[in-house]
Amino acid sequence: MNVTPPPGPSSGPPPGPPAEERPKGFDLPRLLAERGAERYELHSRHLNHQLPRMLRTIGFDRVYERAEGAYFWDADGNDYLDMLAGFGVMGLGRHHPVVRKALHDVLDASLADLTRFDCQPLPGLLAERLLAHTPHLDRVFFGNSGTEAVETALKFARYATGRTRILYCGHAFHGLTTGSLSVNGEDGFRDGFAPLLPDTEIPLGDLGALERELARGDVAGFVVEPIQGKGVHAAPPGFLKAAQELLHRHKALLIVDEVQTGLGRTGDFYAYQHEAGVEPDLVCVAKALSGGYVPVGATLGKEWIFRRVYSSMDRVLVHSASFGSNAQAMAAGLAVLAVMEDEGTVANARATGELLRSRLAALVDRYELLHDVRGRGLMVGIEFGRPHSIALRGRWAMLQAARKGLFAQMVVVPLLQKHRILTQVSGDHLEVIKLIPPLIIGEREVDRFVTAFTAVMDDAHSGGGLMWDFGRTLVKQAVANR
Repeated sequence: MNVTPPPGPSSGPPPGPPAEERPKGFDLPRLLAERGAERYELHSRHLNHQLPRMLRTIGFDRVYERAEGAYFWDADGNDYLDMLAGFGVMGLGRHHPVVRKALHDVLDASLADLTRFDCQPLPGLLAERLLAHTPHLDRVFFGNSGTEAVETALKFARYATGRTRILYCGHAFHGLTTGSLSVNGEDGFRDGFAPLLPDTEIPLGDLGALERELARGDVAGFVVEPIQGKGVHAAPPGFLKAAQELLHRHKALLIVDEVQTGLGRTGDFYAYQHEAGVEPDLVCVAKALSGGYVPVGATLGKEWIFRRVYSSMDRVLVHSASFGSNAQAMAAGLAVLAVMEDEGTVANARATGELLRSRLAALVDRYELLHDVRGRGLMVGIEFGRPHSIALRGRWAMLQAARKGLFAQMVVVPLLQKHRILTQVSGDHLEVIKLIPPLIIGEREVDRFVTAFTAVMDDAHSGGGLMWDFGRTLVKQAVANR
């Protein structure tokens, strides 16, 4: 979100009975029944205090009681359509029965997990299934998140090539740990965390810039999202293939970040597969592989890279993760891949995404504030821009002068408050909404979203109403926080 709200309540002593009066043992249903209503106060007191302040300011401080598939429900039984999927984590929607059963089964099996000195079957089985979708790659390292998958790729590229520098694209997002942050193309995430690693940014699609940097002879690899999450910008046609050829000519590696775009999101198993002949040296996946339950990340790579990193028994633990390859995460991943195959998830993402984009693209000529609809599969960007009519131009200029990105926020808020649809602005200072719904949605959800979006656009173009009143509130907040 793009708003910094007013100060919240001051913290005080934690509520609840004294420790000596609390019943012994652990009863989760009782705990939630007794303390669940304190959720926002607990977060304000003990976690990131800005999150509840922001949610209250824009009216997103809802209380969701349960969730299933692509929907949430509140205490009054109202349903909410999820077009955000937990930033892409909920690729199969929430609480898919096959994934739930797999987790129950693995817990009931009482496996001798994480002994550290054996080889359990589930990691090998999940690696086998992932590599079946990536036949040019040979081995997998399992970690716990997308940023850890990227960190692994950066380390492996540096060690395997004996070089230090990584190239990345402007506006890229690869995670927020220090190595991943060094290849993050957004200054807002990097500010205040220097010094970072000495990596180098190039524009997405600029082969000339890539070749100039490679000519310096110190580049270990180039990390790139086939479609950037920030702004939903796809690499130009032919760019990945040409970049791969340049990199290999200079003995550097192509690292493709599929943390958000992988596992069917773009209508193919991996987004790079939309371009013929692209065979990355390292591929990073996470998010949807978890089934929405157990954090997991994976870095897939070529045989020679893994053999160089793990070159002797002395180096067997040179790169490892305490919870990597745990049985619950591996079971969730195996269940996710089984569901994707059984239910045709990738094909559904391709067909439903085409329907959604075509329905939205048909509105571009109808609304002067709507400038572009782009994306692939069920990763869709809706971009707003300067209108041509005088009255709307004045309002647009007011928002832009206060803070770029406020109009997109003005669209996101009524989609939730009036139409019970959860979406997100695609990045700070961007007039773009990103849609990354669960890959299981269909025509019913497309109809609901397009109908709601059309109503919001009608309101925005009417020249008045609650939407522009909210816009003035956002302007005041943005100006006050300068």
